[in-house]
Amino acid sequence: MAFPATAIIGLFIIVPFLLGFYFAFTNQRMISPNPTEYVGTTNFHQLLDLGVLTLEPERDPATHEVKKDVSGVATYPTVRSITRNNPDMPYFDGMREWFSWHSGDNIKVVVARDVVFMKAIVNTFLFVLIVAPLQGAIALLLAMMINQKLPGINIFRTIYFMPVVVSIVVVSLLWRFIYSGDNGLLNAILGFFTFGTFNPVDWLGNSATALGSIIAMSIWQAVGFHMVIWLSGLQTIPVSLYEASDIEGATSWQKFRFVTWPGLRNTAILVLVVITMQAFTLFSQIAVMTQGGPVDATQTIVFQAVQHGYAKQDIATGSAISVILFIIVITISLIQRYLTREKLA
Repeated sequence: MAFPATAIIGLFIIVPFLLGFYFAFTNQRMISPNPTEYVGTTNFHQLLDLGVLTLEPERDPATHEVKKDVSGVATYPTVRSITRNNPDMPYFDGMREWFSWHSGDNIKVVVARDVVFMKAIVNTFLFVLIVAPLQGAIALLLAMMINQKLPGINIFRTIYFMPVVVSIVVVSLLWRFIYSGDNGLLNAILGFFTFGTFNPVDWLGNSATALGSIIAMSIWQAVGFHMVIWLSGLQTIPVSLYEASDIEGATSWQKFRFVTWPGLRNTAILVLVVITMQAFTLFSQIAVMTQGGPVDATQTIVFQAVQHGYAKQDIATGSAISVILFIIVITISLIQRYLTREKLA
């Protein structure tokens, strides 16, 4: 009786999982006349290699004075002069500048072999760090608001949950129109409330606002799902505890702190884990709304895996990215489990 389900799980989950690990250590391509070869950890080095260069100001060979441009600013050698065909520093060959900062008279430059993937990692972690607490907090607030015996309360529950049942692709298309820089709804609303003084913004076409716009949309879209989880947890707390709190004269904050929140401990762990795992798999919004742009401002780990694996037909690199994501998620899950474990008195 269990064979059909076991076979499907093995064929579509276990086998691809194992193949992903195998391909990550090869040069496998989707379509290639060349045979697949084992390349060790080369794919991981291409994705994760980092280095720090120290650029000292250029000096005149005769006087050893610092060279300056026409505006009086010290000149420095270019990063490209060090990372291109430099036999003295072969490790940095082919790397590109990621970011830099001044350290005294010198400039420290962080270079990466795959700058786009580095940006994808940073964007993904930034997305998780913002979405997880905000989405969880807003969902809890909504759950407490609708956990009341009031006429028509089920209407509000339905309204808050509606975005969850709509396809994320449809929601992304809808919000792309809302964020449009030409005649988008958001610009129209802001212009109305500011009496036309607000200058329209291309929310998805500006690298400073693109990721924040996707974060706001993602929180709105999934908050109803976590609201339902919080609501189920709230309804398991005995009413007698609140009645006892009222008798003791507890304030609303005291009831939340000493009754509601302790009663939601297991629910909070579940919500935290679910939000974190969902946030790390951010893909559909990026694929529909920005395609990773502008200027790689919305690149994510999963989007990079799909781009390498399918768009570039580089199965090996796509598999390596998937393995890196798996390690990150497992590590964070273990940390969360350790921090939220039951502590013995």
